[in-house]
Amino acid sequence: MPELPLVLLHAFPVDSRMWNAVRAPLAAQIRVITPDQRGLGRSPMPEPQPEADREPSLDDAARDVIALLDKLELDQVVLGGCSMGGYLTQAVLCAAPERIGGLVFIDTKATADAPEAAQARLDQAARVEAEGTAGWLADYVMPLMFADGTLAERADLVSSTRELIEAQPAAGIAWAARAMAARPDSLDLLRETAVPTLVLVGEHDKATPVDQAKLIAEAAPNSTLEVLPDSGHLTPLEVPDLVSRAILDWYPRG
Repeated sequence: MPELPLVLLHAFPVDSRMWNAVRAPLAAQIRVITPDQRGLGRSPMPEPQPEADREPSLDDAARDVIALLDKLELDQVVLGGCSMGGYLTQAVLCAAPERIGGLVFIDTKATADAPEAAQARLDQAARVEAEGTAGWLADYVMPLMFADGTLAERADLVSSTRELIEAQPAAGIAWAARAMAARPDSLDLLRETAVPTLVLVGEHDKATPVDQAKLIAEAAPNSTLEVLPDSGHLTPLEVPDLVSRAILDWYPRG
């Protein structure tokens, strides 16, 4: 078994249960850790701190991840994430590059949001604080989450994902949306990264398309890019077998 564990960070607006279908095949060969991010799933928002007046930042969420590594006494891991989890992976890489022995980017991007996209996240945060998540958030994001074929033909997956979205606390959703809106461009950071990097993207990803995955792969010097067929933005849910196989085939050994 490879000595470096794999830490996988989940997408927005769900929690670590999105990894359920890939966890078992991965865990047969790798130690796998799938935490919930602050305010989502079973992870509470931290108690107010002196810096609470600051705007939400993925830098704070990165400190959560580093604190988890410290708690588990893990000097170095392979770190990866899907969508928002990929953004958070970049923030951890910036804060503590020495803790990372490999990177896995799944359906994500390394560029900052355009102003209109950032504003849409801020509007989403305000609405979820006012209305909660039920009745609108899943309808708002679901068309971007899956390939059209999945939306049309896989009712069970669509329904279970809807339930997962609506189970998330409004405070965590709002915090995450604002933190993502403020994130920087990370392409220069990736250009300075020598560790093995795997980039996976769904062929029909509408939220972070293949072109965005190519930018990551072109920036990271030691990268492998794989486009996964018949899938959209949440490939670990749509094509878990392909995701787990790609990770295992690539995984740094020793």
